[in-house]
Amino acid sequence: MSVSIVVQVPPPAGRRWNAAESTPEPPSAESEETVTEAPPRTDPSAGAVSEPVGPVLRDFPDDAEPGDQPAAPPQASGITPATVVPDDVAMEATEMRRYHERWLEKSGRTLFGLTGIPPTQFRGVVRFLEGFAGGQDVDMPERPPDVPLPNFIRYCADDLKALYFEGHLTMKPAAGGAEIARWFWGETAAGQLLRRVRDRLDGSDDPRWKAAAFGIAR
Repeated sequence: MSVSIVVQVPPPAGRRWNAAESTPEPPSAESEETVTEAPPRTDPSAGAVSEPVGPVLRDFPDDAEPGDQPAAPPQASGITPATVVPDDVAMEATEMRRYHERWLEKSGRTLFGLTGIPPTQFRGVVRFLEGFAGGQDVDMPERPPDVPLPNFIRYCADDLKALYFEGHLTMKPAAGGAEIARWFWGETAAGQLLRRVRDRLDGSDDPRWKAAAFGIAR
């Protein structure tokens, strides 16, 4: 804002003129500097390591002791069958089914069910596997038409394992994977049957049969 004033200069100038004396504008809010206080910061103690934000790729030492990681269960090829092993797979599977039913009642979960055949009808699956292991040209009406025979045999084997493994956990809840594997492949009739099924599949030149054999018993 400017205020006009008249200034008269004494002679000899004797002249008049208008002069404007500037009045400073009040400072605006935008020109004022705003200062925001930073939150208090706590410095980590000496030797402390802070965790970065986001995903982290961790490195583990190459010299970790074997006991630091759980060992994988032994495979069938690394387990020697016992001197005396039951030979009636159907009867054995029926007994294991009762333990499996108790497992379901207690846990409510199972890996059984790939074939779609209920445990109560699994004696027929056992007969099918026995016929195949013996070199017969066998099949089951329950096999879906879009599922190749070696794949269905693999499903049957996996369901049989689930029936036994989960049933064994009913008998021995504290059993680990290695203990169950040694029991199944070394002491059960079902384990020996699956060995024979594996051998016939692996003897084929068809890569699909060989893949099924690898999945059943290594």
